[in-house]
Order: sequence, then C-alpha cells, then structure tokens
Amino acid sequence: MSERSEATRRAAGLELDVRVAAALRDRLPLLAERTITAITAEVPSYSGTLTGQMREKIETAVQLALGTFLQLIERSQCADPSTPLVGALEAAYALGSGEARSGRSMDALLAAYRVGARVSWREMSTTTVQGGSSAATVAEFAELMFAYIDELSAASVAGHADELASVGRARRRNLERLTQRLLAGEPEEVLLRSADRADWPPPQTLTVVLLPRANLRAALALLHPHTLESGEELPATAAGEDLAVLLVPDTHGDRRRQLARVLRGRRAVLGPARPWTRVASSYQRATRALSLGLHPADDGAALDTEQHLAELALSTDPEGIADLRARVLAPLASLPPATADRLAETLRSWLLHHGRRDDVAADLFVHPQTVRYRMGKLRELYGDRLTDPGTVLDLTLALAFPPRDRAGDSPS
Repeated sequence: MSERSEATRRAAGLELDVRVAAALRDRLPLLAERTITAITAEVPSYSGTLTGQMREKIETAVQLALGTFLQLIERSQCADPSTPLVGALEAAYALGSGEARSGRSMDALLAAYRVGARVSWREMSTTTVQGGSSAATVAEFAELMFAYIDELSAASVAGHADELASVGRARRRNLERLTQRLLAGEPEEVLLRSADRADWPPPQTLTVVLLPRANLRAALALLHPHTLESGEELPATAAGEDLAVLLVPDTHGDRRRQLARVLRGRRAVLGPARPWTRVASSYQRATRALSLGLHPADDGAALDTEQHLAELALSTDPEGIADLRARVLAPLASLPPATADRLAETLRSWLLHHGRRDDVAADLFVHPQTVRYRMGKLRELYGDRLTDPGTVLDLTLALAFPPRDRAGDSPS
C-alpha cells in the first residue's frame, strides 16, 4: 500500500463543507445499522450469523471504517493524509484473515463490501446533497467513497491470501511430521495426535510406494488426495534415480491392482497394505526389496512385493541362508566348481519340479537323459538323504534362489 493511495489522492482534491461533514458523522450509527441489515438480507453466507454481540461488533467495525473515511476527508490537507487509513486497512486485513480461518472464500466478504458501498453511498449522498454541496463535489465524493471501498477490499483479499498461505505452510509441516512418525513406527497415540494436528483423516490402511522423484508429480495427480509424501532421502538406484516415498490410503484388496495399473511405467515399488498405524512395516518391506536387487519389470509394470514374499522372507537372515547352502551342498565341495554348479542347478530344478524329468530338462535346456545322468551322480553323493523330508526342506530353502539374487547385491 503506497502512502499516496487512490483514496488519499482523491481526498486531497475534495472540498467538503464542515457542516456537511458533521452531519455525516452524526449519522454514522444509523448508517452502520442499515449497512449491517442490508448485508444480512442480501449476502446468504452472513444470513443468521450477524446477530447479538457479533452484530454489535460488526456495526462498531463499520462505524470505524466510515469514521475513518470521514477523517480522511477532514485531514486531506494535512502533511500526511494517508495516516487515517492505517487503522482501517489493518482492520480490513484482519477481517480477510478471519474469513480464511473460518473456512470461507472471499466471495461473501467482497459481496458485503459491495452492499455496504451501495447503502453507504445512498445515505451519504443524500446528506451531502441536502447540505448544499455542488454536483461536482458530490461526484468527487462518490469517486472517493468507491476508491476507499476498493482499498479496504484489497486489504481484505491480502489478509485472506496471507492467512491461507500461512495455514498451508503449517499444514504441510504437520503432514511431513506425521509421515515421518508413521515411517518410524511411533506409538498409536502419538500418531493419532499428529493426524489430528495435520487435519488428516486416518484411512483403514496405508501402502508405501517408492518411485523415482522425477515421476512423483505425475503419480500424485493420479492417487488419492490424502496421499502422504515423505521428504526423507533414500539411496539412489543403480540408475542414479532419487527415490520418493508415498503413503497411499486404502489400496488394499482389489484396489491394489488398480494402484499397480495407475503406476505402470513409473518404475514404482509397492509395499504391502497395512493398518495405517503400522505402515512402517510396508516401508521396511519395500526398501528391503530394493536392497535385494528387485526392480520393476522391463515392460513398465510396478514391482509388487506381494509377488516376492518367499524371497523377501529368506532375505531376513542372509548369513543364515548362506550357511545353510554351504552345509547342504557339502557333498559337492570336492568336485570341480563348474561341475558342482551344474549339479546344484539341476538339483534345484529337480526340487522345484517335483522330480518331473521332462520339466527339469525344459527348464535347464538340456536333454532328459542329461537330467537322468546328473540325478544319478547326485544320488551317489547324497544317498538316501534325497528322500529325507528334512534334507529336502533344507535343500529347497538353500537353493530357492541363486546366490546373486540375494541381499548384498546392488539394486538395478
């Protein structure tokens, strides 16, 4: 707001008779009452709300605004004619802020300003004309009145916008704190308070989604509006992509397939759906999948960790699996490495295909007779242990996945 605003500039050129100014001031209480009555009748948002003490408070505010207007005229020849505007503009700014805090747009308040300007001008012009003011003075008076209302309106709009911006920043901070507490697995009572403070409605479940930050904005536009976003930095993928963390509400059951379709082509990793207060476990599973070297399919399909549960379960103790593998493959230790690898590969396929020779041959791209020969060598090495349920279980677990696919390899 410049010191020489439009209202003060026009006031400087207005010559209003002292008696007219006094008559206008005497009518301020009645004018304020009529203005409030008109606003209540014509602006639906304020219908029924401007009653009792609230009405008295608003009438006082209207009198203050109109009184400042008259003071502006009376001091138009002073060295600092803008001074009377300060209090009125601050009050208008506060009024706009209050509307934002009440959850209302500026539409109702601007409509109230328009109604107030019309009623005020009708009353003031009548008094001005009855006081003998010239037509030129009345015209200048009208221009000043509406310039003044415009400046009050602008101050209210600024207050409304600043309040929304402030509230938006505060809510974003609260949502970020909530997200970090969810990922950290903090107690339920802490999460409930944090959700309430962030004005975030708790869903039934949350699902963690990891995806390259470059794909974040486009993905968010397609997801639930209450999706949470974490600012936490994750290690970059082997492709050098910075990863973002999203917590998507209520994508359990059939909705999970819809989520996977929405995220197709965005190199996303989906954790499991979990009760919203336990979403930390979804986050842990998704990040573990990355640490294992699992990655979205080449065709763009999202990596759904629900399709890799066995591998994820076995990854919880990689040293234990390595020890188990070394123990159950001990009979092959004396063989040349290449021979041992071929026999271990054949044994794995034989276990997974329940001994069906043709299926094993197709899996290994070898002749069924080759499978028969290799299995003969393995029976020589293992003896009756290949029919022992305990040994079969240990072999199945140890050989379930090739060593290169387990923990410790870089994500791709």
